[in-house]
Amino acid sequence: MFEPARVQSLWELVNYRAKASRGAPMFFDEGGRTVTFDEVRDEALRVAAGLLALGIGPRTRVAWQLPSRVGTVVVSLALARVGAVQIPVIPQHRAREVGFILAESGAEWVLVPGVWRGFDHTAMVRALAGDGVRVLPVGERLPVGDPAGLPEPAPGGDGDTTWIYYTSGTTAAPKGVEHTDATLIAGGVGLATALGMSPDDIGSIAFPYAHIAGPDYVIAMLVSGFPAVVLESFEPGRAAEVYRRHGVTMAGGSTAFYQAFLDESRRLRQGTPQAGPLIPSLRLLSGGGAPLPPELYRAAGRELGCAIVHGYGMTECPMIAMGTPYDSDEQLARTVGRPVAGARVRIARPDGSEAAAGESGEVTLRGPMLFRRYTDPALTAEAFDAEGYFRTGDLGTVRPDGHLVLTGRLKDIIIRKGENISAQEIEDLVHTHPAVAQAAVIGLPDRERGERVCAVVVPADPAAPPLTLDALTAHLRAAGLMVQKLPEQLEITGELPRGGPLDKVLKAALRERYAPPPAQRYTE
Repeated sequence: MFEPARVQSLWELVNYRAKASRGAPMFFDEGGRTVTFDEVRDEALRVAAGLLALGIGPRTRVAWQLPSRVGTVVVSLALARVGAVQIPVIPQHRAREVGFILAESGAEWVLVPGVWRGFDHTAMVRALAGDGVRVLPVGERLPVGDPAGLPEPAPGGDGDTTWIYYTSGTTAAPKGVEHTDATLIAGGVGLATALGMSPDDIGSIAFPYAHIAGPDYVIAMLVSGFPAVVLESFEPGRAAEVYRRHGVTMAGGSTAFYQAFLDESRRLRQGTPQAGPLIPSLRLLSGGGAPLPPELYRAAGRELGCAIVHGYGMTECPMIAMGTPYDSDEQLARTVGRPVAGARVRIARPDGSEAAAGESGEVTLRGPMLFRRYTDPALTAEAFDAEGYFRTGDLGTVRPDGHLVLTGRLKDIIIRKGENISAQEIEDLVHTHPAVAQAAVIGLPDRERGERVCAVVVPADPAAPPLTLDALTAHLRAAGLMVQKLPEQLEITGELPRGGPLDKVLKAALRERYAPPPAQRYTE
């Protein structure tokens, strides 16, 4: 019996699914093309032969900055077949990020889409690439060759790095994160097990495939045998139309996707009050990458008529915890699910000892899906505790039911008069105010308090009278928030600054926007 959890090589998993699901669809693209599991495998073999003829083989370091297309998945699988070290780069990254990644990773080849969405990636990378780095524009035409000349695939399991991902840099400087096929497969198996998808389901990839979630999701497809719709970019109205056409049953990507579908559904119903669900076939929204406010969980679930299953992962560990379709509403709204199969989560006190059940502390973890190391040895040394647990930098608790609750980031703690305040706790309550569509809570320098609590809000109805600080704090008091945590400043904005592949709120940008000038911090 084939057991995906024991597989060490991505190519072995690809070959298994191509045989087990021969003739069954693997991908649908927005242009109407359908590609089967075995067709993807066979095309990847031809591309692998073409890459090998160019000199790309075992241990060759290949960066690729390609949009989410079927061809991109094929290239990625072909690189896995020849044993190259892959360095995926988010397509939206520009010279500053790309230059850093190419130099830090030691990339020998860079695959680019040519001109994509009006931007010349080839020109950018050629200007950045050092001597000896070869740039290959692939676009829609991939290099191909005769698979008969390919050597036998490597068996995997040797522990060598085969993937180097870079963190988005939204909370710190980008870090090179080294993975193996086996660590990514363990993450994908954890996702597949939690979601319980079957070949009768149809998923979707509308986020950058170059994100760590890309192979995580494709591995879940290979494990469970379900197909997915692939979109080059996410536009809510266009995505909903394509999903309706194909009968997508699971969609998502991050909290921002939930909000976008909620807004799109409400917009359509304003014009047609009797309109049905935005995507009638949809039974599940899933994702991660950012906190899910309970109010958004309830509103999106009611509006879209589906379950919302949120999870928790990061570049260093693509799958840590995940809700399931069988969890209760309370569990789905208030937690990020249980640790996935193989993940061991340990809540640590500041002194490193293990916290008691229900006690808050730093989330640390071990498991087969955990990355091998950072490219910078100094970062690796700092990242693990004495027992070998990875320190995530996230704060949380494990409930008696085994579900994990995230309460904030170590670096997203507001220190007001010496007391640590979780920004996420306040954000969740701010979201419950009917005048609020989106919210972020930040700490700003304050002469008397050290930091003061500032709520930044996007109004639900821009035409309505603006929300006042008094009205917001009254609402928070009524919700039971302690006085010490009440916002002392309220800012109204048309939109929150976002960045990274999953559209996280850029709190550093908000702090820069609303912080008082240094000269005023001690004279007010």
